[in-house]
Amino acid sequence: MNRRRDLTQRALDVLLAGALLVVTAPLWPLIYVAVRLDSPGPAIFRGERMGRHAATFPMLKFRSMRHASSRSGPAITVGGDPRVTRVGRLLRATKLDELPQLLNVLRGDMSLVGWRPEDPKYRDRYPGELSAIFSFRPGITGPASLAFRHEEAVLAGLGEDPESAYLRDILPKKVSMDLDYCRRATLRSDVRILLETVRSVARRPS
Repeated sequence: MNRRRDLTQRALDVLLAGALLVVTAPLWPLIYVAVRLDSPGPAIFRGERMGRHAATFPMLKFRSMRHASSRSGPAITVGGDPRVTRVGRLLRATKLDELPQLLNVLRGDMSLVGWRPEDPKYRDRYPGELSAIFSFRPGITGPASLAFRHEEAVLAGLGEDPESAYLRDILPKKVSMDLDYCRRATLRSDVRILLETVRSVARRPS
């Protein structure tokens, strides 16, 4: 990655993530209590994910699934997944479950814009040129996240195993799209992606 681009992106990440943490601070205790009251278990989920240089890190989210259910099923979720809690459905629809990832951004594990980090068990799904994605930090949002924002509903409607379909048809397209973006990204394009993400969440049907 170009060093100037890297420094510029890092500055944007720190400034915006810090500002968003301050703005959203009143929501955190409300979400924390709602998650704890809705189902047993911790309010914060720590999932091991692959980041820059394929190093693993604990990605933080407000828990939207039943506690420990990620160990009893596929690493992906589909629409209508019974493991998702009532509060979890609301958090996922509004993307509020991803607020704790602002802490990942401040720590340098992630950027605001980048490729979506995957479970380490999918490491061999990045063959050849696709493995170049590990030269960049993963992000909370990105081009593929926007393009596949209805991914869970699509997978739920398939007449085959959703995880197999995801790994075969969706993941390679997402990685290729994000890799192309990361190689040519600018500060202006990152801001555009962030604004598109806000608009996408705002017009999501309730």
